[in-house]
Amino acid sequence: MRATIQRVNEASVKIDGKIVGKINTGLLVLLGVHGDDTEKDVDWMVNKIVYLRIFSNAQGNFDHSLLDIEGQLLVVSQFTLYGDSKKGRRPNFSAAARPELANALYEKFVERTKAMGIDTQTGQFGASMEVSLVNDGPVTLNLNTDKT
Repeated sequence: MRATIQRVNEASVKIDGKIVGKINTGLLVLLGVHGDDTEKDVDWMVNKIVYLRIFSNAQGNFDHSLLDIEGQLLVVSQFTLYGDSKKGRRPNFSAAARPELANALYEKFVERTKAMGIDTQTGQFGASMEVSLVNDGPVTLNLNTDKT
């Protein structure tokens, strides 16, 4: 599983011109699922993201987690995180999970963050979406479970 996370002051996702998910202070999570991912990967990624200390304390040091600041999440499915462009000019997405598995694990991710009390908004799996954000910092990190 791969995630690109961005610390944001606000973020939203639109489908067909209509906002379907919107947050204020928190994290935008672009989430990609590998073909070999399991619920163990979901658990690891959820715990890493919600406990990662990337929000500043009074001295400006990264010291607070999403849970500490009671921030929000906007989670957007992003199979292109598994695009391999080493050969040729068109990315190969064969490492990305099939839609059935990817959607199931994406939904588990969202379910688990909500169960932790995090206000979690989403895009729509498989839809063409427009994502807007105001990156705070800017702070952007890439996270991976043990798969390449």
